[in-house]
Amino acid sequence: MTEPLPFLTVLFDVDGTLVDSNAAHAETWTRALVEHGVNVDVAAVRPLIGMGGDKLLPAVAGVEESSPRGAAMARRKKELFKAKVPALRPTPGARALLEFLRDQGTTLVVATSAGDREMQAILEQAGLYDLFSAHTSKDDAEESKPDPDIVLAAMARAHARPESTVMVGDTPYDIEAAARAGIPAIALRCGGHWTDADLQGAIHIFDDPAAFQAWWDRTAAAGS
Repeated sequence: MTEPLPFLTVLFDVDGTLVDSNAAHAETWTRALVEHGVNVDVAAVRPLIGMGGDKLLPAVAGVEESSPRGAAMARRKKELFKAKVPALRPTPGARALLEFLRDQGTTLVVATSAGDREMQAILEQAGLYDLFSAHTSKDDAEESKPDPDIVLAAMARAHARPESTVMVGDTPYDIEAAARAGIPAIALRCGGHWTDADLQGAIHIFDDPAAFQAWWDRTAAAGS
């Protein structure tokens, strides 16, 4: 018999964690920036994926997302990314992990730096949207990751207690946002780019959702 999980609420990042979409984000941001006169390549943009546009645009282009130029860049990026959504796929074991956690009675909440519409489109494309109890995005927060606003909003929506909540993500921004919200994080390597040293603030690091579930199955079996 599988033992109960040591947490009641699991907050999930989406891009790179549950859906293989980080490359698409990097490519479309790069193209949008170049079209608006910013001389940048994908290699410079890729490390910033996981932040919202409110953080990415000042970092790479020196403009605020709320400015007319920044807003135009963000709109163009959304247009370009929308065209890539039909090709997106879930990361290995994503649905199986979510179903497993749900069947254990765990509350599953989205905590992403993407906007509401984009988040829903990505999760529906990957066949995962229906498995969540609640969804929070950058539309529910003043600041995107690594600020803790989205994590705190997700916890509030789920009425979650810090001592029984964990964040699952694929970037250092997820780990920092979780720490600043007072909860631990589990990191997945499937988002690409980051090394284990970059993710060292996580309590565990796994290759992907399938590896996370396999680890829990082994742990439960060893304790039974």
